Amino acid sequence: MSHPGQTSHGIDPEMRVPVGHPFKPEIEAERVGWYAITGMVRQLTPAECEEPGYYENPDWSIRDVIAHLGTWLAEAQVQLERMDVGTYEGHDIDVDAMNAAFLEAMAGQPWNVAWVQAHAARTRMLIEWYSHLARTDEAAWWIRKSGSDHYAEHGDRLAEWTLELIAHRAEGQA
Repeated sequence: MSHPGQTSHGIDPEMRVPVGHPFKPEIEAERVGWYAITGMVRQLTPAECEEPGYYENPDWSIRDVIAHLGTWLAEAQVQLERMDVGTYEGHDIDVDAMNAAFLEAMAGQPWNVAWVQAHAARTRMLIEWYSHLARTDEAAWWIRKSGSDHYAEHGDRLAEWTLELIAHRAEGQA
């Protein structure tokens, strides 16, 4: 049963960290990292978000990075849920193969689909994470893989590419 101010999932609609949650520091780090990533991206136009150059071979755009982060957030939500219901099999996975599969799954999607998918995946992951009260090594691994550590892996290059795209915009106006 929900309490006043909570959704049917038992979390605060403002996504405040539950008091005494075992992952409170990690949740706060994820929030800070997410807003840093999205703050950079919000400086760009939709067309700039689809311009290749973030990575080469294969060519990635901001859309691809956001889709990549979103698909890992979606996977983390699924794995946390599996832990809660007793069907989790461990994280002995081929990360490169998963990255390739996720990239292929989102290939050709327009910017707005990648953006919405990432936000939706994060929201679903947070709902599962907030209700996941067992602090286990496996849960911690998925939280690091999909959250703040993952954002940090992409943050420096994202900042550089964002500045390059903004500079290209300024050059075009000169």
